[in-house]
Amino acid sequence: MSENITYSYQRPSALIQSGSKEELFLAQYNEVQKGSSPCFFWGKLNDPYHVSRCLITLSNVVRSSFSLSPFQLAQLKDPIVTSGNEKIRFEGFSHCASAYARVDVLPDGLDGEFLENGTTNVDFNQPMINALSMVKKQEKVLLSVGQKEVGIHREGEKVVERKVPLPLKWIKGLTTVQIYLADTEEGFSLSRPQALQLFKSIPKGKVKGDYFLIKRGAQYIFSPMASKDAICVGGVHRLRLLEQLMPLADKLRVFARLDMQSTTWQLYFGMVRFSLSLSRDPWRGFSGEGAALESLVEEIPETWVEKMDNYSYANQSFNPTLLAIEESLTVDELKSISSRMAAMGLLGFDLDDNEYFYRRLPFKTERILSLNPRLKGAEKLLEEDKVTIISKEDHRIEARVEGTGVHHTVLIQGEQSRCTCTWFAKHQGQRGVCKHILATKKKLLEQ
Repeated sequence: MSENITYSYQRPSALIQSGSKEELFLAQYNEVQKGSSPCFFWGKLNDPYHVSRCLITLSNVVRSSFSLSPFQLAQLKDPIVTSGNEKIRFEGFSHCASAYARVDVLPDGLDGEFLENGTTNVDFNQPMINALSMVKKQEKVLLSVGQKEVGIHREGEKVVERKVPLPLKWIKGLTTVQIYLADTEEGFSLSRPQALQLFKSIPKGKVKGDYFLIKRGAQYIFSPMASKDAICVGGVHRLRLLEQLMPLADKLRVFARLDMQSTTWQLYFGMVRFSLSLSRDPWRGFSGEGAALESLVEEIPETWVEKMDNYSYANQSFNPTLLAIEESLTVDELKSISSRMAAMGLLGFDLDDNEYFYRRLPFKTERILSLNPRLKGAEKLLEEDKVTIISKEDHRIEARVEGTGVHHTVLIQGEQSRCTCTWFAKHQGQRGVCKHILATKKKLLEQ
């Protein structure tokens, strides 16, 4: 399978003269057209200066790579824009998919009308970045988000976009990172002076080993030595992407998963937020972590997912309460539905609200579900009848899975799963389960 989806825009991005002002229209690409409205949002940015600086930094993340070759780095990629629930969100990945960035423009940051919930894919080329860099404080800037274009309306120069390939790893990463965020807790909250001081302690050059964010008195530093309550950060040099924004931020909040497999660094600019999520290591992109796999294996009635999707689309927000009441669902069932919808590209996760938000990625769910080779491998093992349940007790299940010239043993005890294959031996479940465990769990659900 090709690692790129190649697509072209219907028209180039352009800055059009309209009377005494110029309007910047950004071409878009979208495989999904659920709504009929050509426009999702139209209105004024109340803080265009900070929004523009955040978008420039997001573009820097998108242009970055921490494990790819210069040739791969030369291919530019596009942010994704979501309009809905009184917010505008811009998302993007580094080329290696190890750094995920998001700009959230909150309700107080917008003065306009939301006509419909929608998500699109826009081109951020260099001329447009130059135009954003020219936005001044107190300048009037209008934003429009629609099915066919995204526009930033201000004085500027002509912008033309070009055809680009979109990596499949972006689609996989966008679904996986939301599940990671849902399992994240706040570790530290830093004022601007504390954050600026912290970033002075980032080691020079490319860092290979782990560093730890620790607190000493009222000061935060990065140290190669762990201590109590420390947050582990792999590839800490990636945080330099935030250096230009740091002097402008009101505060910094740092979130981490309990297993320390990812961290999220969230900057606040009044009515605007910028988030940067990092995988444990630069060479480990979120697209390969496999956090969404078990969510796709669970047997959840498709009617539940369809109803929740329709509820969310109609209300332009994600609120599972209605479905829970109608179907008498438990908390665990709601969690499973949320995880599955996130794995299908239908939900993002907001750390401040501590809840999922509805946004349908501009790609067919069939495409997203087909991008998990371990899940495909598990289904093939079942089709070829290579999974045998040896014993099944209350809290312990043992299975034998036929491999290539070898048999693997799978043990499932409560929430813990183990396998004798080389994948599990190498990763110990930290990058999602192997295909043998997936196949065993799927077979158990089918019995």
